[in-house]
Amino acid sequence: MNSAVFAEEQRQAPQMGELAPYQDGPSLTEAVPTDDGIQLTWQDGQYTTLPLLWLRDHCACPACRHPQTRERLYLPLEEINETPAIALSDGHLYLTWQDGHESAFHSGWLYQRRPEADLPTSVPALKPWQDQFTPERIRHADFLTPEGEKAWLTAMLRDGLALMTEGPLVEEEVSRLAERIGPQRATNFGSRFDVRSKPNPNNAAYTAVGLALHIDLPNWRQPPDIQLLYCLQNEASGGESLFADGARVINALREQDPEALAILSDTPIDFRFQDETHDIAVRAPVIKLDDEGNLVEMRLNNWIRDTLHLPAPKMTAWYRAYRVLWQLFHSEAHQLEFTLRPGEMVAFDNRRVLHGRREFDPNSGARHLQGTYLDRDMLASRLRVLARNA
Repeated sequence: MNSAVFAEEQRQAPQMGELAPYQDGPSLTEAVPTDDGIQLTWQDGQYTTLPLLWLRDHCACPACRHPQTRERLYLPLEEINETPAIALSDGHLYLTWQDGHESAFHSGWLYQRRPEADLPTSVPALKPWQDQFTPERIRHADFLTPEGEKAWLTAMLRDGLALMTEGPLVEEEVSRLAERIGPQRATNFGSRFDVRSKPNPNNAAYTAVGLALHIDLPNWRQPPDIQLLYCLQNEASGGESLFADGARVINALREQDPEALAILSDTPIDFRFQDETHDIAVRAPVIKLDDEGNLVEMRLNNWIRDTLHLPAPKMTAWYRAYRVLWQLFHSEAHQLEFTLRPGEMVAFDNRRVLHGRREFDPNSGARHLQGTYLDRDMLASRLRVLARNA
């Protein structure tokens, strides 16, 4: 094995410019050049081969990674054909390239990022609701602690729905809670909105009518990800909240009527919202799936569906598929219903979990919710930051 030219006093545990923990991985026991790069073996018997260009591209020295922003400075455009000098010290990898550049790699960081391993993450995978699903309930006081906030974020990213309870009855609390996580997502309804019956409404939510299950703002190219609704008053008769999990319903649709799923996921239609000051429209399918058939987003909102502009022979099939999906979402088997009490906040993934409400009587008492939106990326980001100190 070649000997690297690093001075012994420089051989401290390499710093990889990574804030998430990586220091607990096993030490390297061997680093051997091969035709494909460098084969690494760890003390637990795991091994991998990394190409030379990959190793050069991931050098974390201040010349290759900005020391403050941690952003990459090196540009991997030139082929590397000559094997660098290789050394192991205290189980870490040290390379000296032909141009004299020196790279140091922490064994734990390389172990985490070997191609055979999943990249480390603290963000839970989406989990469709099962029978008798009950949403996570986190007390307001607990949410203000790292562990409570982690529990709430985990439930939101996994289940797409979570409740907060025992909150103060003060205006703008929904904004304060949202901004612990990230900036509020503004729309044509503002960054924070009030849900209550009012004169001359420009949206069905601002009336007392029942609202069938829907997502908000399907007429946007990027509908809001996460919606927060904080209850300040709910003395009216009726108005129970309704929810249904798109991931669960799509699985049921795939089993019951795969042709309907294909039509609704392959056929773009038009969505449009218009009032005196806005006219926001987009063309997209009701269901978007990834390459493995998993749900990416729903755009089910019957009020904001625009003219069905399809070739006439396709219209009948589309309407039939739409009817099947609608009936599945509105069946008791897939609906969750509860009454939101003052001081409670419901949060849900607007592009996955459909929401609605029963009709209420505005003459029977006041009903006032405040709402806002967040980007899902900010929930995942916040959870990763909290996980660093776990």
